[in-house]
Amino acid sequence: MKKNISFFFGLHNQVISSMKIVLIGYMGSGKSVIGSGLAKVLSTSFYDLDAEIEKEESLSIASVFVEKGEIYFRKKERATLLRLLVQNNQSIIATGGGTPCYGNMMETILSKPDVIVIYLKASLETLTQRLSDEKEKRPLIAHLKTEVGLNDFIRKHLFERNFYYFQAERTINVDDKTVVEIVEEIVVDLF
Repeated sequence: MKKNISFFFGLHNQVISSMKIVLIGYMGSGKSVIGSGLAKVLSTSFYDLDAEIEKEESLSIASVFVEKGEIYFRKKERATLLRLLVQNNQSIIATGGGTPCYGNMMETILSKPDVIVIYLKASLETLTQRLSDEKEKRPLIAHLKTEVGLNDFIRKHLFERNFYYFQAERTINVDDKTVVEIVEEIVVDLF
């Protein structure tokens, strides 16, 4: 695969000089780490939407939720994503798990001609396992005390959000794969 990535890496500047790759998926699906890895391989900018909001607000996402509320957060999330989408440069953007599911955000993202949307799909089991150790850092699940409760919460959310996630142009299953394997799969799929 390394030979393939080198070949595609040489072509990427000619093919996608202003393309944006937007990664969507449930929290814990690996959008940030995969986006960062993909940006390194493609020698391009990487933006984590939550990190951008934290910089702009000088608060953690959890603090924004507590101090300003979810409605404020969703408005800020929308404005920040729109700013990143109109920049005239190639970039990888990792969204929050709920970003495409509020307002008309998925429609807005898909309407941009220079954007490719990739859904990083993780199974319920994978998400429950990954998120069980991160509950305190994630405002939507911090209140859940048991793994069964977490599993039920994720199942319900996935049911509601799959309508939006499955609108992505591409879907990459991330279960039982390393970051390197997923990045390689995305690169081969795109080029």
